[in-house]
Amino acid sequence: MTISKTAVLAAALSLTVASAAQPKPTRSQTTSRRLPGTAIVAMQAIRPENIETHVRFLSDDLLEGRGTGQRGGDIAAEYIAAQFALYGLKPAGDKGTYMQKVPMVGITPGADTRFTLVPANGKKFDLKPLDEYVAYDQTQQPASDIDAEIVYVGYGIDAPEYNWDDYKGVDLKGKVLLMLVNQPADDPKLFHGKALTYYGRWTYKYEQAARKGAVGAILIHKTDMASYGWEVVRNSNSGEKSFLKLDGAPKLKAAAWIHLDVANKLAKSAGLDLDKMMSDARSRDFKPVPLNVRLTAHMASKIRPFESNNVIAVLPGADKKLKDEAVMYTAHYDHLGIRPDMPGDNIYNGAMDNATGCGILLELARTYAQGAQKPRRSIFFASVTAEEQGLLGSEYLGKHPPIPANKIQLDLNYDDVKPLGSPEEVQVAGAERTNFYPAVQALATEFRFTIRPDARPEAGHFYRSDHFSLARVGIPAFSINEGMKFKHHDEAWGLAQDVPPTQRRIPSRHGLHFRRRHGPLRLRARMGSSQPVHPSHLEKRRRIRKSPFGRSVREGSPATSVTLWLRFLATEVRHHSHSKAPKLA
Repeated sequence: MTISKTAVLAAALSLTVASAAQPKPTRSQTTSRRLPGTAIVAMQAIRPENIETHVRFLSDDLLEGRGTGQRGGDIAAEYIAAQFALYGLKPAGDKGTYMQKVPMVGITPGADTRFTLVPANGKKFDLKPLDEYVAYDQTQQPASDIDAEIVYVGYGIDAPEYNWDDYKGVDLKGKVLLMLVNQPADDPKLFHGKALTYYGRWTYKYEQAARKGAVGAILIHKTDMASYGWEVVRNSNSGEKSFLKLDGAPKLKAAAWIHLDVANKLAKSAGLDLDKMMSDARSRDFKPVPLNVRLTAHMASKIRPFESNNVIAVLPGADKKLKDEAVMYTAHYDHLGIRPDMPGDNIYNGAMDNATGCGILLELARTYAQGAQKPRRSIFFASVTAEEQGLLGSEYLGKHPPIPANKIQLDLNYDDVKPLGSPEEVQVAGAERTNFYPAVQALATEFRFTIRPDARPEAGHFYRSDHFSLARVGIPAFSINEGMKFKHHDEAWGLAQDVPPTQRRIPSRHGLHFRRRHGPLRLRARMGSSQPVHPSHLEKRRRIRKSPFGRSVREGSPATSVTLWLRFLATEVRHHSHSKAPKLA
């Protein structure tokens, strides 16, 4: 990002809600007819080196990868709270503190867990954990037993707005539901075509199965339908997994995935063909199919209750009428932590995911707090926990917001902002779902950014970051990141840096894990498997060892430019413009 373009972006900083009430400046006071002169002053307050400092600390080995419920995660939360206090922001957590306690439970499948498929006619087959299946007991009990009929329910979707019901009123209480991941994608007018809706997400499948009274749900993994390989499923469902403490919502005794080979074997044992089963599920006329196969399982779990924290601060609004409304900024601070069972360097430092987002959030908080002119609406800054565990911290925040959700005009989320250079594109996942999008488009044009559409809509990125938790409770919310086009590079270069999920071996939201280690630089997946890094990553990693933002940080980094632009977006929410809540699909 050049100095001049950074200045244009930074000029937007002062367009707070408060500045909207001021007289318009003359042209001599500003670099743009749209921007007041005070914006130039505010621009000078952003310090990219501050973002770098936060990233360095949060991704240091001292924090052991900031695991949820682990010491390093707690240190990160305390650090962020300390920064909020130093900035003079008011606490907005529990009992006058910056901390919002999030009650959680860690569940580790026990070695004596058994998962067996028993056909009515034929030999039973015991499944091997991790290689053939993964499963967790969502009921948070140390032991649960299942002996239930398996019923194939296609995609497991009940969507009245699309006139789609895979259940057809069949009583499925006490059953185990076999489901396909994703959604029918043959008709572009149905479920948004190939663009994944929430109905296609595995989280929805489990939730819906529990609502139907099922005791278990088994998802069939197929790489092209899931958008990631079996290694992702295996690596993300091994060891301890965190859940929010039970709140009365129905849960499954077995929330499972099975390998495609196992699914084929299961279908054959029921006298069916899996390909035809999948084809039949793409019709509205599909009806549940009993398989004449039972699941007998003993789910043994090690249960570890614990508390983690969302860290929340507020800058009260200056307008007596509008201070009860708010704009919110979010970024998760957790990462994958430390794996004590892994030899060698077993810390997943998480510089990109999401120390960068936290660094941006903290610098925004400092700039707001120290600005001479205060915003009319209140501004909340929330660094949330347990994103890597399934958006749990933001889910709890959405259910327990610091003010009523309908008073929060907008949430802007930062997640995995990679320092690849000076961006010429931005991605704004979810902005198009709100009537705030015209403002986003106008600002992109103002700052000569191209808004890049989601390159992989079938992957459902909108549902994989913390903004989605807030959108679910009616808060207009979206994330922002660079696109694929950077200054001095073509689009192909940018695409080469963006390792797709099926090659990362971990869910796309986890991002790249840059780690300080001796010897060859490698990209390590969650379970410790590694692969050579693309040559273009090597230079980037060498720079990251010195500075997470490379050698040109003071000329303006991706994080800096995104920070400046997003500050403007947030503060453009006017008393006379109210965004509508994003749709779930």
